Formats: sequence, C-alpha cells, structure tokens
Amino acid sequence: MEARYLGKGRLKVSALGFGCMGMTHGYGPAGEKAEMVSLLHRAVERGVTFFDTAELYGPYTNEELLGEALSPFRGEVVIATKFGFKLDPSSGAWVGLDSTPENIRKVAENSLRRLKVEALDLYYQHRVDPNVQIEEVAGTVRDLIDEGKVKHFGLSEASAKTIVRANAVQPVTAVQSEYSLWSRDPEEDILPTLEKLGIGFVPFSPLGKGFLTGNIDAGTIFDPSDSRMSTPRFAKDALNANQSLVDLLGRIAESIGATKAQIALAWLLARKPWIVPIPGTRKLERLEENIGATSVELTAESLAEIDGALAAIEIVGARNSQRLEELSDH
Repeated sequence: MEARYLGKGRLKVSALGFGCMGMTHGYGPAGEKAEMVSLLHRAVERGVTFFDTAELYGPYTNEELLGEALSPFRGEVVIATKFGFKLDPSSGAWVGLDSTPENIRKVAENSLRRLKVEALDLYYQHRVDPNVQIEEVAGTVRDLIDEGKVKHFGLSEASAKTIVRANAVQPVTAVQSEYSLWSRDPEEDILPTLEKLGIGFVPFSPLGKGFLTGNIDAGTIFDPSDSRMSTPRFAKDALNANQSLVDLLGRIAESIGATKAQIALAWLLARKPWIVPIPGTRKLERLEENIGATSVELTAESLAEIDGALAAIEIVGARNSQRLEELSDH
C-alpha cells in the first residue's frame, strides 16, 4: 500500500489506517477476541501499518487487544493512542476530562504497558480540557518525548486556535477529527491551518459511522448499547433525509465499478496527500473493501460531480450526542 507522511516529523504510515475502537467499544458488544486478533493480523498482511486506539475504548480492553495482536509486528506498525478523559475507577466510565500533567503521565505509563511497547508512536489529547492550558498539555507531552516515552504529539477534535497554540510549544504531528462526505466542518479552518503548519490530518468515522456504506437506513435496528442510538443523525427522520447522499455515492460507484464505501474513502484520499483516513470494522470482507479504496482513482470530473452535488445536499442531524457535543473545542 502507498505510504503517506504525517506532519513535519515525517511519521510514515499506510495511506489508509485502521480505527480499532469498534472492536471493543461504541458499537454494541465487543467482538470475539480471536476473530479481532485475526483481523488485525490480516490488516498488517494487506499493508496497513497505522492503528488507532485509546485508553477510553473498552475502557482499556482495546489497547490490550492491540498490544497482544500487534506485538509480533513491533517496529513495523504505528499505534496511536490517547489521553484526556477522567475515568471512574470502579466502573471505567468516563466522568469528565483530565489533561493535568499527572494524568497525562499516568495514562502514558499504563498505555505503554498495555500496548507492550517502549514508546508511544503517536499520543493524542483525546479532547481539549478547558481547565488545563493547552501550552501545559503540550509541554508535558514534550517532556515525555524528551524522555523517550512518546515519539509524536497529536490533538483530537481541537479548534484551529488550540492547534496553533499547542504547536508553538511542541510540534503537532497529526490532528484527528471526524471528517467525511457528511461531516465536512474541518474544511472551514482546520485543514487550512494544518496545511500552513505542516501537520497531518487523520479523519475518524470516514464512512459516517457506517451510513456512507449504504448498509444503514431508517429500518436498521441497533443494539441498545450502540452509541448511534443516541446520535441525532441516526434518528429515523434524519436517516431518511440524508439518503440522497448515499444515492449520490451509489451513482458514482456504479459508474466506475466500485462500492459506496470505496468512493467515500477515495474522496478523502484525493483531498490532500497528508490525509490518512482510519475506517474501522470487525469484518474481513469490509477490511478488504476498505483497502480496495486505495486503488480507486477518482477523475477530476467525478470529484467535481461529487462536490457539486454535495453543495445541494443539506445534512440533517447533529453528528454527536449532546454529551459529546458539550466537549467540543470552539
């Protein structure tokens, strides 16, 4: 698979990464462990070298899964993880944000142990903590880099202003935010800021949490523990209203012999050479389909058609639950 580079630190990763959250968190009961290990191994065999996790996912179990599954490939793969949530010691549920230096260090040590690595390849602040100055956060990660415990610093769902401030203290290698054909907010000021500063961009939920695959509609029944149950954009009325976007993908996909998911990913890959989407899945056939997107080349005409059609489509529904919206960094 083609390699891409994130940031001026030139972190080399596969053009398409793997978002691992859904294996243990967010989309119903966790996947069967042996199957998830096998899937991760297949991803490496197919050229994927960039894997995304966090202590929050599970919590903890996602990092443990990657630590076990990817230990045979140490030095061949890049694992990104995250800090910044305050977790209840008894239940593991997140109860707030905590990017104090003490917590950043504690999380780093625990992530190193669970991932079975000597240094964290990419260490993101998961959400911006309004109670801790971003300069203090960046300075703490800079110290961890100096100590050899972290290699690269990242931010997740941070505003352009926050990115600039953090980067002035410790160069930011990558910023992660939701970005897809139905969530284009980063185009306004995040992407121009990253291009100016030489920072890579990692879109999560590049398939719209599954909607852009065309396999979800108003009749889809989600597990009660699936996070999409509380997401306004997955309410039945919103799904019906947003179907025109999936129909557009279907027309483009049929014209070039690809799938809807592949068009959605190829569109992202075509935006900038420093963009690396991280779709997630629990299924081998979806992994293969996603990887196939790296071979889909959208013509200038197709890209123009997509952008023109998107301009006429109004996406209905907030992309996050109210609880997550309250954590937004503006």
